[in-house]
Amino acid sequence: MSQKKLLLHFLLFAITFLSTFLAGAMQAGVNVLEEPEKIYKGFPFALTLMSILLAHELSHYFASRKHRVNATLPYFIPAPTLIGTFGAFIKMKSPITTRQALLDIGVSGPLAGFIISIIVSIIGLSLSQVVPIQKTEGSLNLGDSLLFSFLSNLILDYRPGAQDILLHPVAFAGWIGFFVTSINLIPVGQLDGGHIAYALFGEKHVYLSKILVPLMFLLGLFLWAGWVIWAILMLILGLRHPPILYGEVPLDGKRRFLGWLAFGIFILTFIPVPFKI
Repeated sequence: MSQKKLLLHFLLFAITFLSTFLAGAMQAGVNVLEEPEKIYKGFPFALTLMSILLAHELSHYFASRKHRVNATLPYFIPAPTLIGTFGAFIKMKSPITTRQALLDIGVSGPLAGFIISIIVSIIGLSLSQVVPIQKTEGSLNLGDSLLFSFLSNLILDYRPGAQDILLHPVAFAGWIGFFVTSINLIPVGQLDGGHIAYALFGEKHVYLSKILVPLMFLLGLFLWAGWVIWAILMLILGLRHPPILYGEVPLDGKRRFLGWLAFGIFILTFIPVPFKI
């Protein structure tokens, strides 16, 4: 890799770390222009979120290298959003030859990000506060996945409906990690979940895509409008997965288990209504 390309990856990582740092500080109520000395309050969120994203993308990268697939280092995307980023991605510059390689590359990122998200969610929830629900009325509330709800009830002593949780920045980053994992594991097209579905089912994976995309439109109409945007994006990117060179070679039992485990993680981390007032 040329020094110029390496510098680009480093600069994008550094700028994204800065943007998530600023986002974390603003989440903590810091006006960075008036109180620059308090910007340190954004560090827990930035460090946690960037660790999740880095684990996800580097796992893809090393799985690609293992199977001799030419892949780039992660490209991080800074953004002026609530969390300071649009995530990260790697580009694969050579074809994936076997189902084994496709599944390993597809499952590695979500699995790594999921493990880190569990750890930081447990730590962050133990640092979070339980408050009367009246204190959060009118504010932006986060929806719960099955797993995050389970961890919240396990770690915190609170009464849903009467009380709410003010998430510590580390817990918020863990919540985002679960959300990003579920989005990536949607078994459609060329998402990580699409890679896994193609590795498991071959060309039959397209039937799953044709069921899930209309379902996402329905979820968007009745639950959260963001699902309509995702459904449209998936239609634009395509419901079919590109064929691999040696698709006739079947998966072994271990990889089939990992594929079905990934779909189980998708169910546990999926949030029907991610944001609500």
